Amino acid sequence: MQIKTPSLLPILFAVALGTLAPQSTALAAKRPVAKAAAQKKAAAAAAKKALPALPALAAETALAANPPALPAKAWLLMDYDSGEILAAANADEPLPPASLTKMMTSYLVEQSLASGKLKETDLVTVSENAWCRGTSAESCMYLPLGSQASVIDILRGIIIQSGNDASKAIAEHMAGSEAGFAKLMNEEAKRLGMTRTQFANPTGLPDPVHKSSARDLAILARAIIHDSSKYYPIYAERDFKFNGIKQGNRNALLYTDPTVDGLKTGHTAEAGYCLVTSSKRNDMRLITVILNTNSAQARADHSRTLLGWGFGSFEKVTPIAANAVVATPKVSFGKADTVAAGLVAPWLLTVPRGQQVQTTVEINPNLEAPVAKGAVIGKVIATSNDKTVGETALVAQAEVERSGLLLRLWQHIAKLFGK
Repeated sequence: MQIKTPSLLPILFAVALGTLAPQSTALAAKRPVAKAAAQKKAAAAAAKKALPALPALAAETALAANPPALPAKAWLLMDYDSGEILAAANADEPLPPASLTKMMTSYLVEQSLASGKLKETDLVTVSENAWCRGTSAESCMYLPLGSQASVIDILRGIIIQSGNDASKAIAEHMAGSEAGFAKLMNEEAKRLGMTRTQFANPTGLPDPVHKSSARDLAILARAIIHDSSKYYPIYAERDFKFNGIKQGNRNALLYTDPTVDGLKTGHTAEAGYCLVTSSKRNDMRLITVILNTNSAQARADHSRTLLGWGFGSFEKVTPIAANAVVATPKVSFGKADTVAAGLVAPWLLTVPRGQQVQTTVEINPNLEAPVAKGAVIGKVIATSNDKTVGETALVAQAEVERSGLLLRLWQHIAKLFGK
């Protein structure tokens, strides 16, 4: 008797299908992670494969001896407090800024948050234009198409992950389009005094007209540190995880120098490797800009060199104590004949180490009552080696009321006779 057995093929097929389905879903979910890993691997390979060595670019201006010569298209060292350029080479040539562009993108977001135009919890929708397809050719936050993310997450995605998708999405959210946002960027650049800058997009992706200079980028970095104190700590964060994908900050100095707390890296084939940093040691903060050097390692090394030279070559000095009476100028037609003049705030100057500083006082001419307490009545000018190194306002330390009619008449008569 022959027993018929049912074919095992349909059963095996069903089991296989049930087993593979979850794996397929898992693989699909892991694709952004895999893409991120591939992108990181490609970036690491590109960093190791340095371009041919560039010639060292000597300083064109330097306020202290023995400035470094650095192999880059442009470089700069700025004192944060005064905004003075301590050393620079080719500081004003418009060059492609790559993702350093995103400093302006993040700055506009931060200022909109500060003014209340944006809220941290506002949701930003990812359009097809903003969506990043995950190639190794660009940096991404990996925002899913059609998804939404909060403004504060978008801001971290721009600063830490250098996400082109995050930059495009917030540009569309704030201005309707990348072109509309670029207009806002250029208006803000003009307001800040960035005279060699023209933005065409919020990402820094190559465009023939998209340029900035080392000086302009230092001006922008200084504005971010000064105006965005609530959000500036984000620039020092070493990593950010979104949508299950954790990415590290590309600023290598954040991992090796605890005094460095920002700001941004950039790289395209056209722009080379770029880096803007800021470091604070004791009471001095310095900003560095490196544009178009030949590797990620080089941009970090050159920034370290500039910071080392800057902190080693300069120091902070206090020309006049904050509570000192600097002068007691005469006041005409007041109940008091003079008024004490002093500084409105503590005064620190950055000067070459060991260099002597002299001060001169200038009082506004024809000082007459009434004089309000805190009114500016002159200035102090600091010089070193016959060069002006800074100035600050002098203010009245007390109120001087206007004298009465009879006393004023007597004062007029005394003045006529030179008494």
